[in-house]
Amino acid sequence: MYRSSNGSVTPEKRLGQNCIVQPLLTDLYQITMAYAYWKSGKTQEHAVFDLFFRKNPFNGEFTIFAGLEECVKFVDKFSYSKSDIDYIRQVLPSNVEEEFYGYLGNLTAKGVSLYAMQEGSVVFPRIPMLRVEGPLIVVQLLETTLLNLVNYASLITTNASRFRMAANKLNLFEFGLRRAQGPDGALSASKYSYIGGFDGTSNVLAGKLFNIPVKGTHAHSYVTSFNSLDELTTKNLAPSKGGKPVDFVDLAVSWRKKIVSIFNVMLSEVNNGEFAAFISFAIAFPNSYLALVDTYDVKKSGLINFSAVALALGDLGYEPVGIRLDSGDLAYLSLVAREVFTQISKDFKRPSFAKLMIMASNDINEETILSLNEQGHEIDSFGIGTHLVTCQKQPALGGVYKMVEINGQARIKLSHDVDKVTIPGKKDAYRLYGDNNLALIDLLQISSEDPPEVGKKVLCRHPFQESKRAFVTPSKVENLLQLYWKDGKICQPLPNMQEIKERVVNSLKILRPDIRRALNPTPYKVAVSDNLYHYLHNLWLENAPIGELS
Repeated sequence: MYRSSNGSVTPEKRLGQNCIVQPLLTDLYQITMAYAYWKSGKTQEHAVFDLFFRKNPFNGEFTIFAGLEECVKFVDKFSYSKSDIDYIRQVLPSNVEEEFYGYLGNLTAKGVSLYAMQEGSVVFPRIPMLRVEGPLIVVQLLETTLLNLVNYASLITTNASRFRMAANKLNLFEFGLRRAQGPDGALSASKYSYIGGFDGTSNVLAGKLFNIPVKGTHAHSYVTSFNSLDELTTKNLAPSKGGKPVDFVDLAVSWRKKIVSIFNVMLSEVNNGEFAAFISFAIAFPNSYLALVDTYDVKKSGLINFSAVALALGDLGYEPVGIRLDSGDLAYLSLVAREVFTQISKDFKRPSFAKLMIMASNDINEETILSLNEQGHEIDSFGIGTHLVTCQKQPALGGVYKMVEINGQARIKLSHDVDKVTIPGKKDAYRLYGDNNLALIDLLQISSEDPPEVGKKVLCRHPFQESKRAFVTPSKVENLLQLYWKDGKICQPLPNMQEIKERVVNSLKILRPDIRRALNPTPYKVAVSDNLYHYLHNLWLENAPIGELS
């Protein structure tokens, strides 16, 4: 409930991100195919589609599956409103029969069964993230929206998890709102980067909608808006535990004189506008003072001014947070900052000063963090924007949605490019583990086959290379595809964001380090059963044209 200034109470309006996810969020050809199917009398056809990708992103060897909750919500609410039908009538040709619009108006996804991997799990090429079964027309109409919901979500979550591995235990904050692909892309980026391992976001709306911790300090413009101490109209600050307010400006000025003498800096080199900005910001936020120190000169001005204000806050019982570096040689400047903080801590007997946070931003990507680690640095946290939310290294996952069965008959898509040949039929996917509890291989089987059993040898084959095969005796077998939607109902509880976030961490632990590593990772093996191998190749031969030489 929301109480207005006049005391009246009204329900609080909450808008979720899912409000734009609806049946019209699709490609027109899905609707034209639906009419052609309907016209051809295919309303009772039953189809199976797999949603998968062919190559891991970012030159890596794993992907994190995300977007399941939005997919289930979409299927749950799938229906065309009257205004939807009216609009479709406008965009389709005039010869489309009126009865088709009546058919669309009654269409729901109640006959659809949706199988999926657990959200937050590692997934590999050709393994279905979703298996969608049901009436042909309906499952065809779901295609574009499901791909939209899964592709970007999985890409962002994977990207975030790679940043997390590079940064290890350092704090990561998503700062990409201003660089994201529109408001919807920004909200998705905030949500799925948090799931992938980030600690917070600068996006206030994402914080409200998804309960993500929100972080932020100030920009360079705040610093440059001040020119001198004379501009400060509020000068007093009360101690944290109460008492008479003191002249905070005088206190900070006295500390700056002491610091300048220690570090042999000319007072004329220290910018007074920056000093005024830091003082005013500290008075406004004494319990969360974190300043951007690179507006002018980090060593000769920013660190001096910040430290003077921080020491003054300490005199009044407040704990300053730290600094942010947004330009320059981040590794070097972080080392300089830590040296300054350590020296001040020693000289003025302020133990906590040596541990002040040093945050770095400035167009940081995964390689930047890895390079900083090699150089050695004193950075405690990173603010990541453009390279996270736009996924500049690879802007799309490339997930596809392919029919693999209709009316119980397998379907295959052929191509001169073997990578684009689909694996036909309704399939189940299993993850086989070794004795060390690490994943050995993912195995696709025809759904009618008995599942692999612990302790029993199973033949695993490369789907397209005859000589690549191996026996595996699993110590653990995990069924990867679980039923989430059937008969118009959600079949199991959907995990919350924190649970998905924890699953990402635990799922990555099942991979060997050489598979997870950033540089030249070892490919993870995806195989098919012996039965599926022969089924695939027999169907391939049946459907491939026979050439004729003359």
